[in-house]
Amino acid sequence: MNTTIDTTAPATASTSVGATPAPTLAFTDVAKVFATGTRALEDISFGVRPGEFVSVVGPSGCGKSTLLRLAAGLDDATEGVVDVHADTTSFVFQEATLLEWRTAQRNVELVGELAGVGAAERRRRASEALDLVGLKGFEDQHPRALSGGMRMRVSIARALVAEPQLALFDEPFGALDEITRLKMQTELQRLFQLKGFAAMFITHSISEAVYLSSRVLVMSGRPGRIVDDIELPWSYPRSPELRYEPEFGRIVGHLSHALEAHS
Repeated sequence: MNTTIDTTAPATASTSVGATPAPTLAFTDVAKVFATGTRALEDISFGVRPGEFVSVVGPSGCGKSTLLRLAAGLDDATEGVVDVHADTTSFVFQEATLLEWRTAQRNVELVGELAGVGAAERRRRASEALDLVGLKGFEDQHPRALSGGMRMRVSIARALVAEPQLALFDEPFGALDEITRLKMQTELQRLFQLKGFAAMFITHSISEAVYLSSRVLVMSGRPGRIVDDIELPWSYPRSPELRYEPEFGRIVGHLSHALEAHS
């Protein structure tokens, strides 16, 4: 059962006045039991509203990635309901998963090809997406010629080219070095603010979750349950210096304690 934690700080995240919009993604009393008998998820209920960035942290094996697979329609819940109210959904994996024989441009164009978009239009969309992620001038490079951070930028561009209403991220920065990871966090925050998609982001890094998110959910050990649900008190855009403010450290500490208590 979700528990909302009062952070004692004023919520200043940008939200519209009036009725709360219906969630783009909603889990209601969801459980997942695998064929082996392993109960991965139990009593999962939460929503992700339009324009909201929700991160999920939890111990290894608690079912975080299973949540994403259910949201993406790659697996079915054993109990409960997963509702997705989005015309387009994009999934960014832990690895960049690029086709090595295609250039960056052609990797991003793949989404349009599969959707039957004409050649000229998909080239335009791919070029625009690569420009958005800071890869203008690298369109003709193959993945082997790109750094890890650049490869992940191509993967994010490929996700953005579909103009997703819901974007799902499965630890996309986990394999990057610390400096590149911090830069990619700032870049993703900028893209989120620009595009306004609903986002669900899986990470093992509590500070990453706090920096990026509108809300952070904490999961228990298996079977995974939502044990904390915290709304972050900062609006966007967020300066990288936010990470050094006392309130940021206090919330990271609170989440760390919650994670340790339920692992």
